[in-house]
Amino acid sequence: MAKPDDRSNNAERLQQMVENTQENIQEANDSLQNTDMTDEQKQQIREKNQRREESIQSFQNEIKDEQNFRRNQ
Repeated sequence: MAKPDDRSNNAERLQQMVENTQENIQEANDSLQNTDMTDEQKQQIREKNQRREESIQSFQNEIKDEQNFRRNQ
């Protein structure tokens, strides 16, 4: 038997994911100061950060959806 969908803390979990991803972006940006990295490695970090930014946008959209769901309950 499937568990019922518990959405009670989805917005909070998503917000935590946003904050964790922002921290990862900052740490990656800090690592770009490492002079031992190749240009290719730096480019890979920039590309990964771009994907992280896109993830944050998706998380924020999901948070809005969850907030709307709660209001309509």
